Amino acid sequence: AVMGCVVNGPGEAAEADVALFGGKGVGMLYVGGERVRKTTEEEMVDALVELVEKKAAELKASGQVPSSYSRHERQ
Repeated sequence: AVMGCVVNGPGEAAEADVALFGGKGVGMLYVGGERVRKTTEEEMVDALVELVEKKAAELKASGQVPSSYSRHERQ
């Protein structure tokens, strides 16, 4: 999930596997409802992609995600 602001972001992040919300020049990243990292505006996208890929790999390794959901395997 990508949240819009620091006001609603923390509450909404509690329901997301991976979440990013930002304020002026900074962003907060959450995984499983837990704050994991503060990031700069310049690093936000790369940091989010890194966490999403890590979470996806964990889910796939645990058997929670069918391999057909992987866009890389469908191509």
